[in-house]
Amino acid sequence: MSQPTSERGITYLTPEAYERLSSELNELKTEGRERVSQAIGTAREHGDIRENADYDAAKNEQGMMEARIRQLETLLGSAVVGEVAATSGVAGPGTVVVLEIAGEEETYFLGSREEAIEGMDVLSVQSVLGQALSGRKVGDEFSYVTPTGRELPVKLLQAEPRS
Repeated sequence: MSQPTSERGITYLTPEAYERLSSELNELKTEGRERVSQAIGTAREHGDIRENADYDAAKNEQGMMEARIRQLETLLGSAVVGEVAATSGVAGPGTVVVLEIAGEEETYFLGSREEAIEGMDVLSVQSVLGQALSGRKVGDEFSYVTPTGRELPVKLLQAEPRS
């Protein structure tokens, strides 16, 4: 797959991440919903639901699970799936970048949190900095405006495909 460009609302996923998230969605819609439904039923048997902590906890879990289901459905529905052709020396989805931002060195995985590398901060391709960074080559200097309106100087020190 060639280097994709970033567009609002699109998440780039490897086939492995897409499969993992699809499996999570399926589990939540089947076993997850059944488990929560049983917990709600059991809690109802404890009596008055207005002062029932078990019922409140089960309903809260149900709400969080349904929110995750909606999130996954939206994400998977708009995801671009494929191996990202990350090029060494060029920032793009699927690369680990080292930046100098206002004199401070920072390392990020440029992609989505669904593709996150453990222990590394994720820089979304859709973020202001992610958009300003995509397609830049090592050594490029540029600036971007933070969401608070502050303009910061940035230098791309390193860009390597995810290993």
